[in-house]
Amino acid sequence: MTDQARIRVLSIDDHPLLREGLSKIINGQPDMVVVAQAASGSEAIQQFRKHRPDVTLLDLRLPDMNGIDVLMTIRGEFHDARIVVLTTADGDVEMQRAFEAGARSYMLKSMPARDLTDRIRQVHAGKKYVPPEVAAKLAEHFGEPNLTTRELEVLRHVAGGKRNREIGNVLFISEETVKVHVKNIMEKLSANDRTEAIAIALRRGIIEL
Repeated sequence: MTDQARIRVLSIDDHPLLREGLSKIINGQPDMVVVAQAASGSEAIQQFRKHRPDVTLLDLRLPDMNGIDVLMTIRGEFHDARIVVLTTADGDVEMQRAFEAGARSYMLKSMPARDLTDRIRQVHAGKKYVPPEVAAKLAEHFGEPNLTTRELEVLRHVAGGKRNREIGNVLFISEETVKVHVKNIMEKLSANDRTEAIAIALRRGIIEL
């Protein structure tokens, strides 16, 4: 089979060993080939523009950009881009954001190699695929209220170690308003205190440190 007839794959990950491993798995298949690799978000966008791959494997943890932003940028320019998120990030909020941004599948790096190649073929054929473990994560918090933009801002400052008064000064709101936001955050996340709220938010991918 010629390279033109194969499924052309772009691999985006900042770990050289992982990219090399993926290349060996993919290039070992008779019907697919890695046409380009990228180690950062900006490089990923450039490589996509240059090669227009059939399927893109995208990690969410990149040194210069959040993978969701890379996904949104590529899909904004190329609406038919078929992108599979391949990551260690197993928070339900990140999964939800990825699908909302147009990901065709969301795969965890702990999966078997055969599953990956099967998913590449499925996505290339125009299908979407949600693995059972991803579906379970999404279902676990389905219907729960999301944090507002302001609550996210407050939570990030809480995670940064700021007190209510300091957060109020930064956001130009009163200390009492900050307290109300913190109370709402803890209720929405079912957290008993600020520390637990931060831990839950980090685990679910609501915020990053």
